[in-house]
Amino acid sequence: MAFLLVPLGILLLLVLWIVGVFNGLVRARNAVDESWAGIDTELKRRHDLVPNLVETVKGYAAHERGTLEAVIQARNTAAAPQASPAAAAQAENALSAGLRQIFALSERYPDLKANASFQQLQGALADTEDRIQRARTVYNGNVRALNTSIEVFPGNMVANSFGFSRREFFELKDAEQREAPKVSFKA
Repeated sequence: MAFLLVPLGILLLLVLWIVGVFNGLVRARNAVDESWAGIDTELKRRHDLVPNLVETVKGYAAHERGTLEAVIQARNTAAAPQASPAAAAQAENALSAGLRQIFALSERYPDLKANASFQQLQGALADTEDRIQRARTVYNGNVRALNTSIEVFPGNMVANSFGFSRREFFELKDAEQREAPKVSFKA
């Protein structure tokens, strides 16, 4: 009877280890999903601010129609569901470039730059950019933890057996895209 208890004990320890690793992977995957939802919330906030900003600028810089239309197109692309974090980052990069152009327009139009609505929208966008950056940091940390858990031995055997897969980081590829839109409150 004792010779059966040793293998059963080893089997029980193995099952408990597998359950522990599996549960850790599920927790890590859920943390990644939750942190992506945080990014998505902040991006939605950003997307909601852009049309208001464009409408404010239209009144002052009507002949800059091409720039404004490009920003709205970039906003619509960024607001559409994306296939992956990499695709979302690319769409957001295009929107950031458009926002930089709008803020550059404000330098040419002192009345626009002094407009209270424009200043309020600039402040809200600057705050949103900070919030997106914080959410991106949390997301990427959770992705790193999940990916590490999936790749390290012997946890990778459990991850592969149960179909856990690596996640993409939400990152910017180009140094220029890493800059938040410039916000200035100088009159």
